[in-house]
Amino acid sequence: MFDLSSLNKEQKEAVETTEGAVLVIAGAGTGKTRVLTSRVAYIVSKGLCSINEILAVTFTNKAAKEMKERALSLLEQSDCVFLNKESLWIGTFHSLALRMIRPFHDKFRRTANFSIIDADDQLRLIKKIIKELGMDDKKYTPKQMAFYINRWKDRCQCPEEVRKTVLRFSVEEAASKVFRPYQDTLEAFDVIDFGDILKISVDIFKYNETVLASYQDKFKYIMVDEYQDTNVAQYIWLTLLSKKHGNICCVGDDDQSIYSWRGADVGNILRFDHDFKNPVVIRLGQNYRSTKNIINAASGLIANNSMRMKKDFWTDGEAGLPIIVKALHDPVSEAKFTAALIENKRSAGIAFNDMTILVRAAFQTRAFEERFLMNGIPYAVIGGIRFYERKEVKDAIAYLKLDVNKDDGIAFERIVNFPKRGIGAATIGKLFEAARNENISISAAASRIANSKLNELLRKIDEWHSEIDFLSPSDLMKKILAESGYIQALQDKKTIENTARLEILDELVNALREFDDVYSFLEYINLVLDNSSSAVQDKVTISTIHAAKGLEYHTVFIPGFEENIIPHPKSISEKGEVGIEEERRLCYVAITRAKKEAYITLCNKRNMYGNHDFAQYVAPSRFLYDFPKGSVKIL
Repeated sequence: MFDLSSLNKEQKEAVETTEGAVLVIAGAGTGKTRVLTSRVAYIVSKGLCSINEILAVTFTNKAAKEMKERALSLLEQSDCVFLNKESLWIGTFHSLALRMIRPFHDKFRRTANFSIIDADDQLRLIKKIIKELGMDDKKYTPKQMAFYINRWKDRCQCPEEVRKTVLRFSVEEAASKVFRPYQDTLEAFDVIDFGDILKISVDIFKYNETVLASYQDKFKYIMVDEYQDTNVAQYIWLTLLSKKHGNICCVGDDDQSIYSWRGADVGNILRFDHDFKNPVVIRLGQNYRSTKNIINAASGLIANNSMRMKKDFWTDGEAGLPIIVKALHDPVSEAKFTAALIENKRSAGIAFNDMTILVRAAFQTRAFEERFLMNGIPYAVIGGIRFYERKEVKDAIAYLKLDVNKDDGIAFERIVNFPKRGIGAATIGKLFEAARNENISISAAASRIANSKLNELLRKIDEWHSEIDFLSPSDLMKKILAESGYIQALQDKKTIENTARLEILDELVNALREFDDVYSFLEYINLVLDNSSSAVQDKVTISTIHAAKGLEYHTVFIPGFEENIIPHPKSISEKGEVGIEEERRLCYVAITRAKKEAYITLCNKRNMYGNHDFAQYVAPSRFLYDFPKGSVKIL
């Protein structure tokens, strides 16, 4: 018989409550993976069903692999016999749904060998359709159109439904016009995209009762990890599959719902008791990760959210240190303070790998990266790219390199048609061919080609070059980014990615303020890029909060605890109070990554969002006032 003695009371209840609908509210570090895997092993060992009759679903391949391996290990320890491992139904939503629909390819008009296109192929196809429809692909970009199409698929909406609801003359209306021809092209090419997988699965279930019934009969027990991150399509898919037996166990934490921008609907977990008949709700409140002070601080913070399920969150662990809050003068001081602490902790025996800096916005990483390079602290950027290796930064630096040396062919090739100037591949090919054949510089070859756009770019480069010794590096960079059209090109395409790129370029301008001239900056950049690759395995992690969910560290640093960083102004302007609550959940997730120590830092002054001329005084984050007394200490 399967041994449950290592589980606490609530974990054991969650494992043993096998019948009906069960919602396990699992706070951070409370052992949710342990519960899910133990539940699989328990059900099989009790003889309630075969392991092949359990559908266990999660979001990432890594989590699915871990769940499968741990469940099988527990079963082997219990001397259970099970079928071929390859026939297990433990995986991600998309991998399992794809496996379900492939035998029924004829029901969505595909051959048995249909393919799935990736995001790049999707954008290329959408761009082609935009042109065929005679639409302006600068005003209605492929990324914009793909965003809306993917969102509609996540909601299980078809093109005809969408056309009835979109506002006239809106970007959404333009996307709705692309939607139908895009779907028709997918069918003609015998492919589907990533968003189709769940929607097609739901459609097959809705309109083919025998197919749905076969899967309902097969899966006697359904288990779902990270239920708070499900979207509409995933929710419908699960409810349809679980209707016959009604044995569905969902594990999640509404306080860790931070992916609304990806389509996740926290309402799915909040409405569980209305969506499923007589559900049992079990709360895992005992945290095995963090100290009492960290847990008290996180609990007091998140209690200020109104849209949440009430729960106790506690630990038997040591009290530990309070969360340290430190206000610094500016981002440079903030990075210096953090680096010094990291070095002290490394000297005390804490590995670099067990320390992390969690940022809300990508532009925040620059000051830390530069300080770490200066101090020789090895680091890795997780869920993102190193600051000086980002495309927009490398583009801007290429412009500066041309100001110093207008014959720099590598820099010229990088920026000659970005932003787009109508300088086609044929013209660029002739340009480089002439430079090679006549052994002349790129700029000399370009001056011989009769192309007004190219000549205008050369004139601009000469103009910027003439100002290199008269303008400060930051002012010159601002001028180049404005006059080249680079900033305008990003502003014209209003996407989440472009908003982040504009923030990054603002930070680059701020970085240039620290240099007396362009030459010293470019020399510094060469050293930075030369040191960017390292074989050292023990590194401090710099990560966005979103990318750190599910991870844990001995020590966590949360910088930029200021208004207009966290909470981010975009969340507030677009979602109001709902956005503020999600930002508070982000803070909660960041703090609960810490096992022993957490440090919150903020600046008194910061250059923000395009205001490069002077540093602004900034206000502390409103979330600082949410922490209960005694759980934080202000230095």
